[in-house]
Amino acid sequence: MKNGSIRKQRIIRLATVLVTVLVVVGAERNGKLSTAWAAAGKPPKIRMATLAPKGSSFHQSLQMMGQKWRQAPDGGATLTIYTDGTMGSEYDVIRRLRIGQLQAAMLTVVGLSAIDESIHALEYMPMMFRSLEEMEHVLERLRPTLEKKMLDKGFVTLFWGDAGWIRWFTSKPIKYPEDLKKMKLFVWAGDTQQLDLMKAAGYHPIPLEASDILTGLQTGMINVVSTIPTYALAGQFYRRAKYMIEVNWAPLLGATVVTRKAWDRLTARDREFILESAAEAGREIRTQSRLEAEQSVEAMKKRGLVVQEVDSEIEARWEAAAEEFYPKIRGGMVPEAIFDEVQRLIREYREAEWKEPE
Repeated sequence: MKNGSIRKQRIIRLATVLVTVLVVVGAERNGKLSTAWAAAGKPPKIRMATLAPKGSSFHQSLQMMGQKWRQAPDGGATLTIYTDGTMGSEYDVIRRLRIGQLQAAMLTVVGLSAIDESIHALEYMPMMFRSLEEMEHVLERLRPTLEKKMLDKGFVTLFWGDAGWIRWFTSKPIKYPEDLKKMKLFVWAGDTQQLDLMKAAGYHPIPLEASDILTGLQTGMINVVSTIPTYALAGQFYRRAKYMIEVNWAPLLGATVVTRKAWDRLTARDREFILESAAEAGREIRTQSRLEAEQSVEAMKKRGLVVQEVDSEIEARWEAAAEEFYPKIRGGMVPEAIFDEVQRLIREYREAEWKEPE
């Protein structure tokens, strides 16, 4: 009896192993290996970092997106969001992504360019774009190229977004770009290319972490910040830099990415579902952030912000100053082919606008 019982247990174990192998092999053949594993365990955990403040519309959109991920057909993924730069600067976040401490991040061009410098073309070409619609035209046509470069570096792009125009906030009124050369400008710590570019042009950039901007303004370490109005309001930069010149220096663009390693743990059906919900979140963030940029200016004006309007002559001076950067940006910060393609796409957009409907 004892030998018979042992034989029976062995047969059961062998049958269990065979069934497991058949399930896995079948799932692998159908491209659903992750489903087989997910059925026996919990959905993958995805930890996401962002500089966006807790409770902001950015954060809320990401939270809603995370809730939808749990409704994916094969279990999706659980999303944990770390706000307020608690995971460090965007360069720190990239490092954490690469070693597996994080699996996703909502990044500005600063962080994205640490993955591939081609991303610089979307923001580090000052006054290249005349409107956000023009920028969208360029982005949509560059997306396949940029996303392929990101994928080759181990990152899947979930969605792109923007938060309106970057403006100059200063401690005293300015009129022309030459006025900035007498002041101390904030630049992102670790962005050596931007630092070198500004120095070569005669400016005085001071590298700081984003979390140190307000302290820098309070101590006089810096007296100029280029940022979006929403961030200036949230960070209370306007209390020390209470002048804003209405020059659309560059759009603040970014993207939300997930590591390819984490992406490959999801089933094909879940990937499709997650991309759709991410695209929806991206649209919400873009629409809401542009609206909030306008609302933030009005809110800061009530608290003492002085908005300096510009005429065509002043704007032309700023455009000329921006163009002085282009020879060093092309082939330096932005690959020549990408730089030239951006300019070609802008001409394409403007020519289409100039044509009168028949």
